[in-house]
Amino acid sequence: MADWKNWSGMHAAQPKLMARPQTIEQLQDVVQTAPGPVRVTGSGHSFTQLVPSDGTIVSVNALSGLKGHDSSACTATVGAGTRLGELTQILHSIDQALANMGDIDQQTLAGALGTATHGTGSTLGAYHTLVEDVEFVDGKGAIRRYSKADNAEMLQAIGVALGCFGILTQVTLKNMQSYRLHKRRYVLPISDMLANFFPMMQGHRSAEFFYVPFSSSAIFVSSDLTDEPATSRPPEEDEDGLKTLKMLRTYLRYIPWARRKLIAGALRKMPREDYVEEWLKVYTSDRRTRFNEMEYHVPIEEGPKAIAEIIALGEKHFPEVYFPLEVRTVAADEMWLSPFYKRPTCSIAVHHDALEDPYPYFAAIEPIFKRHGGRPHWGKMHTLTGADLARLYPRWKDAMDVRRELDPDNRFVSPYIARLIGLDG
Repeated sequence: MADWKNWSGMHAAQPKLMARPQTIEQLQDVVQTAPGPVRVTGSGHSFTQLVPSDGTIVSVNALSGLKGHDSSACTATVGAGTRLGELTQILHSIDQALANMGDIDQQTLAGALGTATHGTGSTLGAYHTLVEDVEFVDGKGAIRRYSKADNAEMLQAIGVALGCFGILTQVTLKNMQSYRLHKRRYVLPISDMLANFFPMMQGHRSAEFFYVPFSSSAIFVSSDLTDEPATSRPPEEDEDGLKTLKMLRTYLRYIPWARRKLIAGALRKMPREDYVEEWLKVYTSDRRTRFNEMEYHVPIEEGPKAIAEIIALGEKHFPEVYFPLEVRTVAADEMWLSPFYKRPTCSIAVHHDALEDPYPYFAAIEPIFKRHGGRPHWGKMHTLTGADLARLYPRWKDAMDVRRELDPDNRFVSPYIARLIGLDG
């Protein structure tokens, strides 16, 4: 039996050692003495092989919780193993808030930062853009600290670290004061959504949409800051909706016109969602149905074209797919290995049931992403190697030079990481 598995069950490992350091000193000892390669795990929500190792897998979950905060600067220092759901409660208790979030809060902060995890909003950056300073253990077991104020370029180099520059121990985040959001959700034709993509996605603080295969409809979701009093969030029905979509897929797989008619009819009856709540009660959703995922980030101007191609390909060749397509936007940033480096981005995610083989579907869609200049999400399935990635990232070589400085003996380099960063010959 595997000692470690990721959330979807796609990847597993039986390392010589599963290390669970309780202190930074214990973590330093692991890095210096444990069987290599040394890889780090948070909650296993990545869909790539970033974690598996036949040497040592380190859990940073014990390095968690609030370490300190500054109310006047609206910053908080927290352990890197803190899960995002716990982080929201910690920040809310000190009248602080994350500027943005994705829709899953089970990841550790270290994992979210290391893979460039993000929410949505054309003016809002990914989690790593909130970082003011970091502390981590490098490949020699030494403690390193870098801050935006004292060494901004080094922070940009390691801001998206993939677990191969060092192991994060704590992070200081620049936050906002707690706020409320007005969230709306409604259904419209996918043709209208794509025709009005830019005003709709850029007309709200946060906006995203989902396309349900064989529905001809988009589910548009927006959130905006408000001073209105809180109402109450309606009960979530996403899991029930997925079960229905799977059932229709199973029984009407080869009758697309009937499938389209029934799904479109059900979506037209979906009630509009319109409520106000505190920030931490708005962003995330319950995700119990397990899936595998591929997500690429294309230049925002390429978004509508890429989306239309993916929809057409999926409905023509992959009737077994029932998970919605998810579309978000992310602001440009300065982190060298960020998929959003120096370009406003449209993020497009495709999903497949974890109990079914995702490879044919993802293999067919990946060339569309490539044609449109896509950079893959580091934690989602893709087939790119170091040579491919070096062409997509202007400061790739600079980042690899910093990595060699921080881990000269390649303690953090597994076979997968070697292929990813171009060390496999």
